[in-house]
Amino acid sequence: MSLELPVFQPLPSPENTPHLVEVAFKGMRKGFFASADPSLRVGDWVLVEVERGRDLGRVRSLGGAARAKCSSEPAAAVLRRATADELTQMYELRADEDRIRRATREMVQQHGLHMKVSDAEWQWDRNKLTVYFTAERRVDFRQLVRDLARTFRTRIELKQIGVRDEAAQLGGVGRCGRELCCATWLREIKPISLQLAKDQSLSLNPQQISGTCGRLMCCLTYEHDAYLAARKRFPREGKTIRTTLGAERVVSIDIWRNLVTLQDESRQRRVVDLDTLKAETVAAPAATREAAPEPSLPLPTPAQQQRQPRRPRKAPEQRPE
Repeated sequence: MSLELPVFQPLPSPENTPHLVEVAFKGMRKGFFASADPSLRVGDWVLVEVERGRDLGRVRSLGGAARAKCSSEPAAAVLRRATADELTQMYELRADEDRIRRATREMVQQHGLHMKVSDAEWQWDRNKLTVYFTAERRVDFRQLVRDLARTFRTRIELKQIGVRDEAAQLGGVGRCGRELCCATWLREIKPISLQLAKDQSLSLNPQQISGTCGRLMCCLTYEHDAYLAARKRFPREGKTIRTTLGAERVVSIDIWRNLVTLQDESRQRRVVDLDTLKAETVAAPAATREAAPEPSLPLPTPAQQQRQPRRPRKAPEQRPE
């Protein structure tokens, strides 16, 4: 009797296994690439493949951290690390983008287009020039693209972005005195509603709760969950509760000092601590006697159920001629 032992396939070598790499470019633009170099580290400058040529970016995350952000397998790959000369070429292109932006704004004024040119970005091999702009309405920029391609001798891409994306790409300083969150560490801009300011009892003045982009500040979401958890300990504003002093209505609450403002039926207000209010709250008195049952009406007799005959309609009176 012979036994067949299982044959195990050799595991692939870690040096030959491609790694997923997240590469960041100018502004908020990023991409995912496959790399066969296991020595790459966060912060390294690499040369990558793009749709039409090559581009240069910086490694932001590797391995599992990058795979958690990527929804599909990357189609492009990391070619190699960037050299000092390639970095110098990238810095020269970044300095030339100011000239590109000014020239594009002049062409926009010549064509009379209602659009604001925010920024420009060269691809590292100069095979593509991307121009970012904001506009309230749809803009017909076909002739503008032809003029830009004729002037700069490259492929032109005009990309419309929102005011939040514009602030994240250009950067700036917020009301707190620090750099904008969207331009430094906040990688995903979520929608923000006015209900966030209401839940936190903030002023609804747009000048006080708006950021540099003119929209509601992103930091309104940072402590929103903590405010909702704290408000659950308090009675709802506008609710009438019964205390040892009688029926009182909750006017306002202060979650920072654990205070509740109450108003009685004579419109007299008082401020009490939350623990004191819980001790004063009494249950609603139970009914001492049951309500008497409503008297049942007698059922109609068959004669009463019969429909009464209609009265004959009167003939219309004839007016004398």
